[in-house]
Formats: sequence, structure tokens, C-alpha cells
Amino acid sequence: MNAVHLMIAALRVKTYSARMGSAERKERQRAELREKILSAARDIVVREGFGALSMRKIADAIEYAPATLYLHFESREDIARELSVRGFQQLLEYFAPTARIEEPLERLNALAQAYVRFGLEHPETYRLVFMEDPKLNSALFGEGHEDLGMRAFEQLVRPFEELKARGKLAKDADSRQLSEVVWAGVHGIVSLKLACSGFQGTPAEPLTTTLISTLVHGLPGMTGA
Repeated sequence: MNAVHLMIAALRVKTYSARMGSAERKERQRAELREKILSAARDIVVREGFGALSMRKIADAIEYAPATLYLHFESREDIARELSVRGFQQLLEYFAPTARIEEPLERLNALAQAYVRFGLEHPETYRLVFMEDPKLNSALFGEGHEDLGMRAFEQLVRPFEELKARGKLAKDADSRQLSEVVWAGVHGIVSLKLACSGFQGTPAEPLTTTLISTLVHGLPGMTGA
């Protein structure tokens, strides 16, 4: 290959590299802007609630034209759905440390405590995920998003299945139904604390322990079950 051919080959490689670099840079900038939009939306929801979220308010916060947001998200609801996905990911992060607990009942209580702690430490995220429009989280229990909703629910199911396998729970016990009872209970505790903050009742942590203890052992002092 002569010098001219070498120069042409080098120029082609340089041009190709430049194009690849430009494409990667654009993709990175697009991803960064998407994250910037979500971050601004999350800040608005946390500060003012979901009702205050609008495309114009997000655009003002990141100093872009509202039309730019529509290149990344179809609507306010589309952004809210993505925030719901992130919320479930956070919930799973709260659940993660409980995986090290071997005893099923101890793990069940730890999962319940983690759920309540997540809800009270991230109240606006919790409201968005569990107390706003059901359409915002319905996709999390179907196809896509790695089935985040069902992954969280299955962690509540597992302790009951392990108890059945160890002969400590009736073989015909419905583990999924019992898990729904736990979920309903912890959701009720979070909802009560968020919606009725003026009610000076039992603190969330002992209340959650009592919930699980009552589910497992029954009401204190009851006989002849």
C-alpha cells in the first residue's frame, strides 16, 4: 500500500471515529437531559405534590422550552410513570438488606418495617406510587420494567412459602393472600401516618411490629382458637 492509500485509509478511520464520537456524545447529552427532566420533576413532586407537576413548570426549572420535554416524554403522566418506576426501585433497595435474614418470621417483620420506613422517609414518592392515579403504577405489575411491582410483592410471599416448607404453616394456607394482608396492613400504617399526622397514635415501628405479631400469633390473650 503506497503513501496515498495510507493517507486515505487514515482519513476514513478519522472520519468514522469522529462520527462515532459525535453519535455517542449526542446520546450521552440526550440521556443527561432526560435525567435532568426527571430530577426536576421529582423535586417539584417532593416539594409541592403531584398536583403541582406540569410540563411548563419542569421546563422553567431546567431552563428549556416546554417543547424540548416532549422530545423525551409524551406527557406529564409519562414522566410520573417513570418516577413511579424509580420509586419501586427505591422500595426494592429498602428491601435488599432483609435478604440476609434466614428466619422467615424475622424477615417478614423486617420487610414490613422497611416498607413503612420507605413510605415515611419518601412521602411524596409514596403518594405518587401508591396514592395517585392507578394508571401510574399498573404497568409495574405487568410486562416490562423487570416486573418491579411483582418482584417487591414476591418478597412478602417468600417467608410464608418457607414457613409452609418447614411445616410451621398449614399446607393449604394461601401464601399470596396472606402477603396481600401484610401489604394492606403496612400500606394502611403509612397512609394513616401521612394523611392523619395530627393523630397522636402509636409510632410506626412498634405499630408495624404489632401488626405482624397479631397476624402470626393472634390477638393477645385470645384462647380457644
